Amino acid sequence: MKFGINTFLFTSPFTNASTKLFPKFKEWGFDSVELAIEDPAHIDPAHVKRELDRHGLVCGSVCAALGPERDLRGTRAQQDTSLAYLLALINQMVVLDCPSLIGPVYSAVGRADAVSPSEYKQQWKTVVKNLKTLCEFAEIQGRQVCLEPLNRFESDFINTCEQGLKLIKAVGSPALKLHLDTFHMNIEEKFSADAIRKAGKHLGHFHACGSDRGTPGGDHTDWKSIAKALKDIRYDGDVVIESFTQDVKVIARAAAIWRRIEPTRTGIAVKGLKFLRQALK
Repeated sequence: MKFGINTFLFTSPFTNASTKLFPKFKEWGFDSVELAIEDPAHIDPAHVKRELDRHGLVCGSVCAALGPERDLRGTRAQQDTSLAYLLALINQMVVLDCPSLIGPVYSAVGRADAVSPSEYKQQWKTVVKNLKTLCEFAEIQGRQVCLEPLNRFESDFINTCEQGLKLIKAVGSPALKLHLDTFHMNIEEKFSADAIRKAGKHLGHFHACGSDRGTPGGDHTDWKSIAKALKDIRYDGDVVIESFTQDVKVIARAAAIWRRIEPTRTGIAVKGLKFLRQALK
């Protein structure tokens, strides 16, 4: 199990210049970095890989940024734009030696509205078709795609582990895995530990943050049961801190961070990592 940090906590967008964060990440004790790449044109992946190597870090995952124009269940143009973006990320992952593309790859974040059963069924077919294309390419490139259920306020499409597993089965690709997040599970699952066990061998990625999206461990989350569940399924992938603060304005707005949840983002990273290493290992 490796412990990582999502770059959204410190910057948006991530660019070549953002690699200046890497020495601190290493100093704090992280093993891996989760790169939130909003536009593939923002980075030279070869340069980023050299900087990762120089500081003894790895890119454990690339976090997809799915805005309104990127939606695998949207208009034809939105589908095409989204697919082109995701395929480009996989190409960059090869250079970065990164195994996992993660996030709500099936839809634009924030698209949440009641639709009829027939409309949902049609969206489902569209997403399955597009994910088959994406995962076929991921298989060829030796990468995996980890889809993330989001809470009901951020998506009306995939909210739970069970729904995610159903989508994985429908796509039928060994490259498609599940990505669970403690923040979203706290809202949508009856018991987070049960969801982790249900995911089992399909769990490919894990996000850890406080129940209020703050520091892992400084909240009411039942971390003991989560730790036991991860051990029970022998999870050995990355555990990544994905928390947000008001310091990165564009991400604060997107994630509805309207107040200062923690004193500092450095504190989230340092204290969160210390807690997770003790709790999960």
